[in-house]
Amino acid sequence: MDIVRLMASFSLLFPGLTAGDSITPQQTEVTETEGKSVTLTCNYQIGGGRYVYWYRHHSELQAPQFILWKGAKGYTAEYIPDKRYKTQTSDRSTSLTITALTLADTALYYCALQTQ
Repeated sequence: MDIVRLMASFSLLFPGLTAGDSITPQQTEVTETEGKSVTLTCNYQIGGGRYVYWYRHHSELQAPQFILWKGAKGYTAEYIPDKRYKTQTSDRSTSLTITALTLADTALYYCALQTQ
């Protein structure tokens, strides 16, 4: 079996951040075997109800690819187009679980906040 390597980063993609808003990954690199599942987690601090987004970036030759968005801080709406992805949010963190890993999942993953 091949090893799938996932790296995590963060991005504050949306304007309007306040001084206390932040998002950071819990781990910067995760490796797992093909066919298994893996979870990436980002911790965040935001003032009010917002949304968190996940993206993946395969190479410098391509733009980051949208994975999903989900409400945070009491917002329950979500959009998850691929059933292999699952997410959970709490008042302080968001997690992305990828099931049935393949080598194509090797990428840099971004967690991002929508601030308005």
